[in-house]
Amino acid sequence: MPMPDPTPTDATPRDRFQQAAADRQSSAHEPEAPLWAGSYSHLAMLGTWVGGAIVTIAAVVVAALMNTPGGGWLMVLSGIGVMWLALAAWYGYRRLSVHYRLSTQRLIHEDGFLWRKVDRVELIDIDDVTYRQGPVERLLGVGTIVIASSDVTTPELRLPGIEEVSKVADIIDDARRKERRSRGLHIESV
Repeated sequence: MPMPDPTPTDATPRDRFQQAAADRQSSAHEPEAPLWAGSYSHLAMLGTWVGGAIVTIAAVVVAALMNTPGGGWLMVLSGIGVMWLALAAWYGYRRLSVHYRLSTQRLIHEDGFLWRKVDRVELIDIDDVTYRQGPVERLLGVGTIVIASSDVTTPELRLPGIEEVSKVADIIDDARRKERRSRGLHIESV
């Protein structure tokens, strides 16, 4: 006995296309698998550390040239100490609070230490993947990945402090393209 046609013969071309897309999506469902995970790189703040060293040297030289009395040196050294403590705290916060995960179906960005914000973007919603690097970041191979998506809550997602930024951007873009192909979406913007 032949199987009945699931699409009625009087269906419009649009109905037949939507049915074919739905059949393809339901039959191609694969379990979610991890592809990449990372966090804020220690190399991403190297420029900040160098800037802090320059400010420290400049403050000591200026204080020495001005021949400040004992209390002046105490203020200069206190200011330098506070600056380095703030830089260390900022570095610690970034390292402990920023995490990224990429799976075969979505990209997850977690940010925050006490108050956590988690952005989930489906790969199918990602429209473009770019990355940005300054001169020091280019030397170190780190940078910021910028994700443009059709996601309503996160139309642009910035992922700072990524090591091997060009490689990771390619991994995200390849996963995006594979997910779109598997769901039968061959157009750039849905």
